[in-house]
Amino acid sequence: MRAFAIFCAMFLLLTSARAADEKLLVFAAVSLAEAMNEVGEAYAKTGKPKPVFSFAASSALARQIENAAPAALFISADEEWMDYLAQRKLIATDTRSSFLGNTLVLVTPADRTQALAPAPGFALAKALGVGKLALADPDSVPAGRYARAALEHLRVWAEIEKKVIRAESVRAALAFVERGEAPVGVVYGTDAVVSKKVAVAGTFPADSHPSISYPLAVVGANDSAAARAFRDFLLGDQAKAIYRKYGFATK
Repeated sequence: MRAFAIFCAMFLLLTSARAADEKLLVFAAVSLAEAMNEVGEAYAKTGKPKPVFSFAASSALARQIENAAPAALFISADEEWMDYLAQRKLIATDTRSSFLGNTLVLVTPADRTQALAPAPGFALAKALGVGKLALADPDSVPAGRYARAALEHLRVWAEIEKKVIRAESVRAALAFVERGEAPVGVVYGTDAVVSKKVAVAGTFPADSHPSISYPLAVVGANDSAAARAFRDFLLGDQAKAIYRKYGFATK
């Protein structure tokens, strides 16, 4: 009996050690890549395993969670995709928090800079010429939804809609401009900050589009003390300082 008790105790210790070493899988909007990687490094310095991040368009990540992807947390670039999961009872609702904001900008290749002041009826079509406007897919990706709303508000969408390159994510839209394949793109202000290959041509007025809001939540199927601990770290002062460094507004 004593040998069996020792075996059980050792098994429990090993199981606990393995659980402690398990890394959280975090699904996050691709616009957060640089900031979240740095936050993950900061978290690891507290003695916890560094989370594993999967970055993509919020729409793609939400659908993966719907299809039982093993994410512990979800960080969306808009409220709509978090609502999508909440309506399907796939998040721990008490962990939901809207914690970041952003801006929407027009960018051009760094070697072909031009000024474009987004205003009602501004000359975007003229700036495009025979070229295309790169933006994330406005039918599903948050950055594209914000972009279309802004361009509709400023009464230029109808004029340029047929010239739009619908990219799979905001970073894919940024890449079209970085490579010179599109003379103008619409991305987040934070995307322009991390790229040396584009220049900001103009910033959209905040009232031209819905407020850009990033919510996070623990995924219900993978709710755990570890997931909630990292969620709390993401909302703490140390993480907020990192977000601000990359141009995000903190709440």
